[in-house]
Amino acid sequence: MNTESRRRTIRRAAVAGQRPALAGVFALILLTSSTLAQTDSTFVRLDPTNTTSGYLARLLINEVPFPGERAYVSEAETQGAMVEILGVLHSRLRQVPAGYRQEHVAGVRSTDIIDIICGTGEKRQCEGFYRNDTGQFVAAPRVEERLDYLIKIANSGGKPGRFANLLNFGQGLARAYAREGIAGADRYARLSRIGRTPVTGRAYSWMTDVDSFHPGGNFVTIPNSDEGSLGGNRFFTLRKTPK
Repeated sequence: MNTESRRRTIRRAAVAGQRPALAGVFALILLTSSTLAQTDSTFVRLDPTNTTSGYLARLLINEVPFPGERAYVSEAETQGAMVEILGVLHSRLRQVPAGYRQEHVAGVRSTDIIDIICGTGEKRQCEGFYRNDTGQFVAAPRVEERLDYLIKIANSGGKPGRFANLLNFGQGLARAYAREGIAGADRYARLSRIGRTPVTGRAYSWMTDVDSFHPGGNFVTIPNSDEGSLGGNRFFTLRKTPK
């Protein structure tokens, strides 16, 4: 599908109306972000790309489907995918299991979530997110182009709808993490066995949910029975004992 066709599809899907966000803390994140964004009749405003909260929000939003796009199911599923992607980043940063080194799981050794997103040199971790020649963390033009289009839809009409809800959720989640660290429970944290394979629990990788895609090595696919597929993404945990 070319860019214009994709945009027409998204535009047709951009109908008004809201549905509740995730319960508890995530509902509060969404409500707070939406309220702040609407103070001047603008429903969505993201933090600058050169801030941790703005850069992280762009990654979370870039990696999930919006209404009219392939793999979109519901607001709740897209929000859930954002939460678990953040969980992967946090696990790579702060929850490396015994028997593993951070470089083996995250491809980099660092205490900075920006490095977890960007990787180092040619070893990029998240497609479209990298440091430029001067060391600034940037997003590829295609990432910003899609984001601008989603924001344009979200800020049109007389009241915030699904696009505004999802964009504000992603930005609110990123702001909360930048301030206070991981918020809420990781749905994969309690996993101890997948099939006959003992696993560490938590997710340490995600990829587009296509059967042939797998990060290889010690990563173990989290099955549908454990909600391993969210928002068009497949999540992976690790073997309890590395090979």
